[in-house]
Amino acid sequence: MAARTAAPALARLVVVGVGLIGGSCALALREAGVVREVIGVGRTRENLDTACARGIIDRGVVLADDWPRECATADVVLIATPVAQFTALFAAVAPTLGPDTVVTDAGSTKLGVIAAARAALGARFGAFVPGHPIAGTEHTGAAAAFPTLFADRNVIVTPLPETDRGAVERVRALWQACGAKVRELSPERHDAIFAAVSHLPHVLAFALVAELAARPDAAAYFDFAASGFRDFTRIAGSSPEMWRDIAVANREPLLAEIDAYMRALAAARARVAAADGAGLAAMFERASVARRRWGARFAAPVDDSR
Repeated sequence: MAARTAAPALARLVVVGVGLIGGSCALALREAGVVREVIGVGRTRENLDTACARGIIDRGVVLADDWPRECATADVVLIATPVAQFTALFAAVAPTLGPDTVVTDAGSTKLGVIAAARAALGARFGAFVPGHPIAGTEHTGAAAAFPTLFADRNVIVTPLPETDRGAVERVRALWQACGAKVRELSPERHDAIFAAVSHLPHVLAFALVAELAARPDAAAYFDFAASGFRDFTRIAGSSPEMWRDIAVANREPLLAEIDAYMRALAAARARVAAADGAGLAAMFERASVARRRWGARFAAPVDDSR
């Protein structure tokens, strides 16, 4: 595990969306000793009470209340909700941002998020640092948060030419204090890559489980499903709301990946139909070698549902 690096002390962090990602970030920063006060913002009092009880946040404010005023004196505002909520959240917070407040996000898509931030933040757009921590589990809510979620994981930032470099460095230091490795990509490249390696696998897992569940004798299939089915479909237990929003927000790159996968699946079907054992073996071997080579990079199984 990479050693956590020191970060500038944060007097106040506001986390909008105190779930697995936002909550784990707050816990990691607390463990690293770099944040003094954490304010949590969320839709339900129940989840905020859980976050308070676990020591994730010092105080919770529901979205129905005047939460943007909490951001006026914040060092960093982290938005970690489903991406469909970002437009309204940016618009709400824009008038109250302090002059030195940095805004960042944890959304799994970037082009749409950046467009929403640009439209809402106006002259303060340079204080927004688009981000995406590549970590997660299929569990949700403050109860699922844990402080080592980001240890040795990648966090992608996708700054624009007008993004303030001081803001980028503050966000970089924040995630490094969580134990993460911070890397930069263009927003376009980010959305293309994650359509293939994250968004498509989630669509496939959800689609398979939904198709089986719709069968009249679905119970028999689930009764006999074992570890292969469990491993392939684990991410179908993730938040439907979050993944609905991601699929819609990144639909063009995702459609391209679905089409590419359908072509690959059609080729596999043709080999099965023709009893082409040699062709299937060659495809399976290529995939097996690539998967084992990728898997060898990790000392233990990696749980990347995001």
